[in-house]
Amino acid sequence: MAIRPAEQLIHKAAWLYYAHGLRQDEVASQLNISRASVAMYLRKARETGIVNISTSTQLFTDDVMARRLEDAFKLDAVWIAPENAYLADPSTDIAVLAASVFLELVRKGDRIGVAWGRTVYTIADIMSYADLQDVTVVQLCGNLGAPYSYRPDQCTMEIARRLNAKGLNFYAPLVLSTEELAQGLRAEPVIRDQLAGVADCDLALYSVGAVDADSHLVKCGALAPAEMAALREEGAAGVIAGQIIDAKGEALDCSYNRRVISAELASLRAIEKRLMVVQEDSKFEPLLSAIAGGLCTHLVIGAHMAARLLERAGEAGKKAS
Repeated sequence: MAIRPAEQLIHKAAWLYYAHGLRQDEVASQLNISRASVAMYLRKARETGIVNISTSTQLFTDDVMARRLEDAFKLDAVWIAPENAYLADPSTDIAVLAASVFLELVRKGDRIGVAWGRTVYTIADIMSYADLQDVTVVQLCGNLGAPYSYRPDQCTMEIARRLNAKGLNFYAPLVLSTEELAQGLRAEPVIRDQLAGVADCDLALYSVGAVDADSHLVKCGALAPAEMAALREEGAAGVIAGQIIDAKGEALDCSYNRRVISAELASLRAIEKRLMVVQEDSKFEPLLSAIAGGLCTHLVIGAHMAARLLERAGEAGKKAS
């Protein structure tokens, strides 16, 4: 069973203290909590069996992979949904876990940025209702045509409804027909202010998209399959909030990106908690790109994806040595 979000600090404290050998004051500093809290968490870790002092203080194996991923990719927190052979769609477990993690991360008064896509909408659809005070949910990018499912406005308003929060939609298309039109629209005061306000968010929720024929950008008609294939040749590696990124997690220099109405990647990186949820194993390379670009601080994935990431981290470590 994966760690419940509420137990994350207990596991982090135990990992830093027992596996890394940090002193209690160092653990407190790294986790931004008091030394007394560290002592309490370590006691709970021993009492609940997370750590067994008599067996070389080994953390139980189900969740050590998450801690190793945090170390390898310098992430604030990772949650791994276990493989469940009895589910017709194993990705459902990832969405359920992500919804729980998301609610744990939200605080009263927060401003939350939300992207779009099947993963985000699934999380919104299964999320428990919560009555949070003074929370605002904002759309991170422009909108799509009405026939398309999982639109940005749908994802934003459904999450706002679940939180009993205020929802702010983006009344602009995701992609314009020309670069000049996009530039002019971004300069409009309403659009300009909304884009500028993204950096003030406390939490972001999004996934990373693929750059193939199954990409949402292709399915919604923003790009033709041949156009997407050409962008891959130019270095396209993933999609974040409607923008195409390269393998380093930077915005690809292309006409499509210059025609997009979306928050700048620098604004996304300014958000303290950037929760990325990836359900499909096919998004391995896009996820690596997003991590490389600093677009993810908190991550929810499945066990198979976690194992692939650790394998890649091990390969990178061997090359470096």
